[in-house]
Amino acid sequence: MAGEADFALDRKLLIRRFGRAAASCDEVAVLAREVARRMDERLEYIRIDPRRILDLGCGTGADFDALGRRFPSAQRVGADFALPMLARARGSRSLLGRLRTLGRPQGPSLACADAAALPFARGSMSLVWSNLMLNWLADPLPALREMHRVLEVDGMLMFSSLGPDTLRELRAALPASQGERVHRFIDMHDLGDALVQAGFSDPVMDMEVLTLTYADLDELLRDLRLSGCANASTARPRGLSGKGGWEAARQALEAMRADGRLPATFEIVQGHAWKAQPKTTEDGRSVIRFQPRPGKS
Repeated sequence: MAGEADFALDRKLLIRRFGRAAASCDEVAVLAREVARRMDERLEYIRIDPRRILDLGCGTGADFDALGRRFPSAQRVGADFALPMLARARGSRSLLGRLRTLGRPQGPSLACADAAALPFARGSMSLVWSNLMLNWLADPLPALREMHRVLEVDGMLMFSSLGPDTLRELRAALPASQGERVHRFIDMHDLGDALVQAGFSDPVMDMEVLTLTYADLDELLRDLRLSGCANASTARPRGLSGKGGWEAARQALEAMRADGRLPATFEIVQGHAWKAQPKTTEDGRSVIRFQPRPGKS
């Protein structure tokens, strides 16, 4: 399970990789766009009218437009830890911002920020949207606590993440004797526990499996590299036992080929949770609410 004491991610490496991937990630973002579409569909059945939305882990801002269409009066804020991603988001939407008609909401505000130390005031957001960001945290709890802090009471977190079966074919094909070659992803039940620990109430979660197919191993590795999603475990090996190791991995994957394509499984965990009225103050004292008696003003 991600979050165990022996599992860690190289954060500086992640920031560098996602920074380099800013120019290429959109061309290989099939999975992220499909998950975003499914997250947006879920909002059809949830009653919420946010005044301010935080897209946490916004990347190049690909989800901004859908959020703007669904909630046209809401202010949108994007945050990401990779500055080149935000530069791409700002640049690709600058023309759209200039073409907006008078009276329409302005384009999203952007902030370079760590998910575990958000530069926003307590209770300043109505909706936190996070598409495939939590899986890049070895321990999601500090970030979830920050999301809870910045949400207003009755605000909602809508999120997606990757589960443990993600890239199971690649994990099985790559030799594990020299280190962790595909980094671990948090289980849905552990993520649910972390939501409750962070203070969220009424979490609703489910899991589904999506399968992408590739012509060969090189195409899969290329997509992972261009999207910034290569292994960043601190226990990752620095090689693959030379040519023989790669050849063994290719042969193992070839045995999984179906209909001429190599499958790559992605376990998608989706859910939402609410920030309820607090039961205690920050210093631990109980909150007692008085309601007027019926018929009394």
